[in-house]
Amino acid sequence: MTRLLLREGFADISFRFRGKLALQSIPFVLLFPVIIGLLAYGFAWITGLVDFVHTDNSYVWPLMISIIYQMFVGTLIGIISSAGEELGWRGYMLSRLITADVPKPILTSGLIWGAWHLPAILLGSYYSGPSLMLSIILFMITISSFNFIISHLRLSTGSIWPAILLHASWNAVIQDSFDVATKGENAYLWTGESGILVTLIMLLAVWIFSRKSIFMYRTR
Repeated sequence: MTRLLLREGFADISFRFRGKLALQSIPFVLLFPVIIGLLAYGFAWITGLVDFVHTDNSYVWPLMISIIYQMFVGTLIGIISSAGEELGWRGYMLSRLITADVPKPILTSGLIWGAWHLPAILLGSYYSGPSLMLSIILFMITISSFNFIISHLRLSTGSIWPAILLHASWNAVIQDSFDVATKGENAYLWTGESGILVTLIMLLAVWIFSRKSIFMYRTR
């Protein structure tokens, strides 16, 4: 609606996979949530901070099958819903913040994106742990960290598709595989998008990404 009202057009959304860098991002977007999940949730399961849900005597195979299924099938299904967000957040807002010379546009866009989710947390319907204020703080750090990575993917590749795929992959793998396999009174304290362990691992991921990734994009 904004594009139509302001007569801006849709050319800058970049629906094409442009160059080798965009193609190289595909393994990254599929594996990133798996690595985050194994580190954060795996530590929580092993240490007994949360309970691992298993359907039979095997702990490993059902989880592996679920992860692989969500990596590919879940991601494909999730493209529709994730595209709805990405066309706005990274397809429009991020680029406009940059062209408007807003200070630290990636951080700003992450805080706005996180704030958009807060009503659901306040109502207790989205990753609300035992301490509401702690859940909000941790969620804002996690979502801002995720936004850092997804925004650099969008800017470095010049395409909206890596952002859409990473968003879809994250939702499918984390929410429909790792969250489903986790239960316990403190599940949302330690795991999930407002969990302590996920927040810490995401901060570590941002630190590594900012120094080692080929997808880093230098903004003004």
